This record gives sequence, structure tokens and C-alpha cells, in this order.
Amino acid sequence: TVLLAADSPGRREMLRELLAAAGHEAVNVADWAALLRLHTARGPDRMRLALTVAPLSAGFALPQAGITVLSEQELAGERVRQERRRRGAARDPEAVLRDLTELSIGAPIVHVDHGVGRYLGLVALDVGGSAGEFLAIEYAKGDKLYVPVAQLGLISRYSGAAPELAPLHSLGGDAWERAKRKAAEKVRDAAAELLAIHAERAARGGVELRADPALYAQFAAAFRFEETPDQQAAIDAVLADLAAPKPMDRVVCGDVGFGKTEVALRAAFVAAMAGRQIAVLVPTTLLAQQHWQNFRDRMADWPIRIEALTRFQSRGDAADVLARMAGGETDIVIGTHRLLQSDVKFARLGLVIVDEEHRFGVRHKEQLKRLRAEVDLLTLTATPIPRTLNMAMMGMRDLSIIATPPSQRLAVKTVITPWDAALIREAFQRELARGGQIYFLHNEVDSIERMQRELAELVPEARTRIAHGQMPERELESVMLDFHRQRFNTLVCTTIIESGIDIPTANTILVNRADRFGLAQLHQLRGRVGRSHHRAYAYLIVPERAALTGDAEKRLDALASMEELGAGFTLATHDMEIRGAGELLGEEQSGQIEAIGFTLYAELLERAVRALRQGKVPDYTLSAEHEAEIELHTPLLIPDDYLPDVHARLTLYKRIASAPTPAALRELQVEMIDRFGLLPQPARDLIAAAELKLAANALGIRKLELGESGGRVHFRAQPAVDPLKIIRMIQREPRTYRLDGQDKLRITQAPLPDSTARIAFAQLLLERLGPPLS
Repeated sequence: TVLLAADSPGRREMLRELLAAAGHEAVNVADWAALLRLHTARGPDRMRLALTVAPLSAGFALPQAGITVLSEQELAGERVRQERRRRGAARDPEAVLRDLTELSIGAPIVHVDHGVGRYLGLVALDVGGSAGEFLAIEYAKGDKLYVPVAQLGLISRYSGAAPELAPLHSLGGDAWERAKRKAAEKVRDAAAELLAIHAERAARGGVELRADPALYAQFAAAFRFEETPDQQAAIDAVLADLAAPKPMDRVVCGDVGFGKTEVALRAAFVAAMAGRQIAVLVPTTLLAQQHWQNFRDRMADWPIRIEALTRFQSRGDAADVLARMAGGETDIVIGTHRLLQSDVKFARLGLVIVDEEHRFGVRHKEQLKRLRAEVDLLTLTATPIPRTLNMAMMGMRDLSIIATPPSQRLAVKTVITPWDAALIREAFQRELARGGQIYFLHNEVDSIERMQRELAELVPEARTRIAHGQMPERELESVMLDFHRQRFNTLVCTTIIESGIDIPTANTILVNRADRFGLAQLHQLRGRVGRSHHRAYAYLIVPERAALTGDAEKRLDALASMEELGAGFTLATHDMEIRGAGELLGEEQSGQIEAIGFTLYAELLERAVRALRQGKVPDYTLSAEHEAEIELHTPLLIPDDYLPDVHARLTLYKRIASAPTPAALRELQVEMIDRFGLLPQPARDLIAAAELKLAANALGIRKLELGESGGRVHFRAQPAVDPLKIIRMIQREPRTYRLDGQDKLRITQAPLPDSTARIAFAQLLLERLGPPLS
């Protein structure tokens, strides 16, 4: 008896199917007693196969008992389940946007052929005698469209403008085709410009930057904390980019305090030890000071000269720094956008690190874009702005996400409230009682002193000082340093603190008129607190709900719903939907994408880039015509008694319909069994039909229909099938196959009583027609 030990119930069922396809019957056993009963019950003349779930990495033999145990790892050559779990833990940028879990009734969605409509939910319909689930979409004038769940690959979430501003199309009208055509023209120009940047980068070639492994190991060992898995992956990716022959352009997205600075430090160390200069670009003078201190502390034992270029310096000091940079004496310079001015010269610039890209204007970014073709560029951000996210998602820039919080870090508790004197007083007293400090953000310089007086009356025990950008520089620096040294406990300030110094004892922030801030900005401000192991609080003070704009309300709701650590990336995708995904390379944050939605625009752009790279004319025809239709006259669905959650069903339907390969479908089947239990017959048939669709697409089949006594195959105008194969099939089996016109093959095959028989027949038929012509 051979016992095969699978990693999970899903893998066990997959093994059973593979064995059955090879003509072997396997029996499930739950324990040793069941295995021994099987072993003794069967005759000695044939091998017995048994399946179980056990976390074994290696098998063993029991010769006296006549039993051999093999692990799945030995059969497959790898630990399948572990790999799958690791992939699932990372936040896949594409999945965040393509996911349908957040669809609510009335949300805009896009159908490739019919345009933008509103989602009405999943409905069960009986069509042609077989039950099925359909996604209902309402279009302009109240017209409704019912999309079979097997065709959900044609559906995507609409992101590009605020949902209530989404342009609804009419069924049967030509507005959608016009919008697609116009978008295609824009896409062609965007693709050409992107390729020009890529070609320029590739042609110039970068410098391969590597540090001595022993020296790098010594530097890395001085890091006081243990790297989180995401942080280590980001570090490895950056070091690999630096060592590559083309210039790096990587975005590292991680929440505040998740360790992005250490990634930058490692990159700067490698570049400096390779003899290159590094420019660190930050949005505020205060942050430049903090980074300068951090870099100096971390590299104190190394022969690396680090300087700052800020407005706190006198003209003479700044001139000296510029001269040393031009002469190659300075290795690392940290400064604000002053570094982008024309009088700044480097002797051998090799790496530019940009912290908080969203704080720099378009003009600064254009200057960075010119640099991007020549030097390695590393961007650090807590919330990537939509255009950056677009480019990262389409592979134009590389993206690393640090989503794992440091150990002992707690999420910031977020409270959205109208002005409530009692609640504000309570918030102050809770923080002061534990010896902490408070930020009170009031972003109007004209009335900030009045606000300070009101707070002093409300909370007499609070010792308050004011900080804003119009103060003399020395005075502002003095206030911030005094706050850092805990000489007072409440800082009444403007957004000057947005990218400010690290103060672990400040764990409560109150933001007055939070509705006036963008999502990225609010997330940044919330990140000013909670930088230690204490529970932190963020109070977002807003007018009454009725007075809020729709966008402001959505921003605040998104922020409140994303309390968990590491939410910055998900927030950025919300930001993309609220503000509009935007022109990919232009100055505006809203544009052509509004007409057709981000997902479709991204797909068109991907096709255009791929085609232009191969020297072909881009194919912009995105249509259901390219999708084969499989009709088996049997229920193809996930029953609601198997999976009652509508959103979870919808997401799985979408993933099944969009799976690119049979292997991806099998992985999905394993995942479903592991999560929800053995698949009922309609769900198994749904996955089998999706696999048939992939094979039919490759052969140029438009529709494959099978019922109890046969069916039809409809071919496209130019199928990838050898006509001689079809002729031979008709000659050999004239009772089963005959041509019906130029593009249909009629099948007479009885009996095909159930889905199992029809699927087996369809698989055999597609095998006989394939493989496709090259």
C-alpha cells in the first residue's frame, strides 16, 4: 500500500484528480486505523493507493507492514502550500484594484463591450433549464444587462472618477465605442513616451553599484532591530537593482515607522562604498535635519562624509557645501528641493533618494524624471500618489511594499467627530495622565493664536507652544527641539509637522477641520503618533456630516476603515478612486481614464507597450468576441449554501473567470477546498468549464455547446485549428461529426447525461482539435 501525504485537503483532492486522470483509484484515509483496514481488506495482487493530509516533508517505508509513505513535497519537488501562503501574505498591487470584494450595490463597474453601468448584485436565473448566477448591471435609461459569472473576466471595477460622477453609458449606443477609441489614441502616445524613457535608460546604462560583502554585513549587523520579512525583501530588491547594469527606479511604500529609512540607509551605504555620491531629497527642513542626524549616527564608524543643505544654513555655509559636493569631497548630501536648483553640481552622482514624493510639485518631479534616465532613483513613501501608483502597477517603476509592522507596534485608534469640548478635554487628559505629548493641528496661521488661547481655557494643565511655517527659522527650530526634549506637552501647529521629527512620546493628535485635507496627507499626519509601543489616538475634527462634501466624507470613511497597520497602500488605491487615477504622464490627476476606468486603461496601455516593443501595431480591440463561451446546459456556479457571502462568491467568480492558465485554476481550486471544504458538483463544473474556455480560446473557438445528445462548436473567422483534422474526424466518424455551414461543427453524441460526461467529451474533443497552429 502506498500512502500519499498531501499538504492540505485541497492538495489531496488535486492529487486524487491527477491520479484518476492517469487511471489510478485512490482512497481517502483519516488515520492509521483506516489505512490498516484498507491494507488488509484488499487482495495482495494489486497496489493500493491511499490519500491523507499530513504535514510531512519526507516519506518513509515500513517494509514488514508492506506500507510506503510518500510526501507531496517528494512528488512535486517543492513545498507547494508554503509557497502559496507566502504569496498570499504580500499585498499584490494588481489584486487591490482588480478585487471586487468592496463592490456595493450601485457602485460603477465596466463591461468591456457595453461600458460603465451600476452594479445591482448577483441574481440567480434559470436559463435553458439550468440554474446559474448572473451579475446584474443597470445602464442609462434603466436598461439591464445580466452577465454570466463565467464571463466575469469582462467586468472590472470602475476607478477613475468619484463613483457618483462615473459616466453611465446606454446599451446599444455608440458613446462607449467612441470613448474606447479616444482612449486608445491617448494610450498610444503614453506608451510611446514611456518606451522613450525606458529606451533612454537602457541605452545610457547604469553603473553597477556593489559593496564589499564583508563590509556590508558589518554595516547591516549594526541595525538595532530585526528586519521584518517585507523590509528584508525591499532591501534585497534595492540592492539587486543597484547591482544591475540599468538605472534603478524603485518605489518603496511602507507605513510611517515601518522601516523605510533603513532601506534608504543600506542603499546609500552601498552607493557610497562604491565611490558614488548620494542626494537625499526631503520635503521639509526639519525632516532634512532629522535624516542628517540619523545618517550620521548610523554611519559614524565609516569613512563617509554626510552634509545637509537647508535654509537653516547661512549663505556662506551653503556655498561651502555646494563647493565640496562639486569637488567630490561630500559623499551624501541631504536637503530639500534646494538640491534640484541649477547651481547644484555633483562630481559623481550615482543615487537619488526621494522621501515622501507626494510633497513635491510637478515641476520638481519633471526634474527628477530627467535624472531618472541617468542615475539610480529610490522613492520612499507612506502613501504613493495615484500617478506613482499607476506607473508602479504597470511595471514602469518597480514597487516594494513593506506591509509588516515592527513587533509591539499598535495601530492608531482613529476617531472622527464634530467639535466636542468634553471629548477634546478627555483626549488631552488621557495623554497627559500617562506623561505623553499632544499635537493639535490647526492649519490657519491667522487664527492659530486664538485657538491656542481656547485650548488653554479648555485644558489649563496643557503647556502649549505654537509652530508654523511663517515663523522665523531659528525660532521654529527652537520650538521643535524644545518639544522633542519634552519642555512643553502640547504643540499647536500647522501641517509643518507632516514630515516632522520623530517624537515617540507624542501619542495623541487632534486635526481640526480634517475634511480639508487629502487622504495621503491625513494618513501622514496620523503617522506622526504611534511610533512606539504605546496605543496612540488620532481625533479628526470635522463639521457636521451634512456640511461635508462627498469626497471629504469618502476620504474620512476610508481612513477610519483602514485603521490597521500597513494600510498606506490600500489607502492609496482609495485615493486613486476618489481623486481620479489621472493622466499617467501629464500634470493633471484626472483625465482620459475617467472615460473608461483605470483597469481598462491599464490593459490597453499594457497591450500598446507590448506591441510597440515588438515593432507591431497595437491591438486595441478589447471585446467579449475574444472570449470563448462554454455552454454545458448544467448549473455552473458556487452554491450559496456552500459559500453564503455574496462578496466572497463574486471575488471567486472573478478570479476563476480571469485565471490565465490551467495551473492557476487548479491552485484556486485547492485554495477553495482549504478555505470552504470539498467543492460541490456545480462549483467543480464551473472550474472545469473555465479550463475548457482557456483551451477553446487558444484554438480560436467562439462557442462550445454540449447537451444530452450532442451540441455544436462555433469557430472564429480564422481559427487556430488545422482544417485537415476536422475533415479526418468527419470522414472517420460521420455519425458523430458534420459541418453546418463554414464555421460550425455539429456534434451528435448520445448519451451525455450529466456534466461529468459532457466535460470529459469536451476535453477529448479539444485535445483532438489541438494543439493550436503556431
